[in-house]
Amino acid sequence: MTKNSGIFKQDIENAIDCLERGGLILYPTDTIWGIGCNASNSEAVKKIYRLKQRADEKSMLVLTDSIGSLRKIVKEIPVVALELIEKAENPLTIIYNNAENVASNLIAQDGSLGVRITNEEFSNELCRRFGKPIVSTSANISGEQSPKRFSDISEEIKSGVDYVVGYRQEDVSEVNPSNIVKIEKDCTIKVIR
Repeated sequence: MTKNSGIFKQDIENAIDCLERGGLILYPTDTIWGIGCNASNSEAVKKIYRLKQRADEKSMLVLTDSIGSLRKIVKEIPVVALELIEKAENPLTIIYNNAENVASNLIAQDGSLGVRITNEEFSNELCRRFGKPIVSTSANISGEQSPKRFSDISEEIKSGVDYVVGYRQEDVSEVNPSNIVKIEKDCTIKVIR
């Protein structure tokens, strides 16, 4: 299915409308299917925590479309992060210090936030057109296995969101969660996953 197909365009429009209204979406990303919301809307973020039955202190990551967008939510991007992004062959989530311009309930107690620049066509276009970062957390109840395909997602999750993207529902490619690294204040890199 190409980016120019009707379902792609309609899903982008519907997802943006839902995000702007503070709703939750179920959408394909560069890794597994995710539950998303406007990352600057703290009430929408709370809805995801409730749906996933997840403790508030367990942070969630956000997706963005570019380095330019990343600069809007991280005060200082270490040079080592830019190098990692450029060299990454697989999806890479980087936990940055000094997050800003997102809902406070997304930012960890130490001021950090996990961010991934997505290169997958749907999630990248969605982030670009929405103009703000979008929460991306695995489409499962906390503690349950992350679904590898749309068909693995529980009815509880599907019925708990406000919009379910149709694009890529039939895709059965094997996917995995992203690699995760944290860049410490002294610019050392800690591999988390």
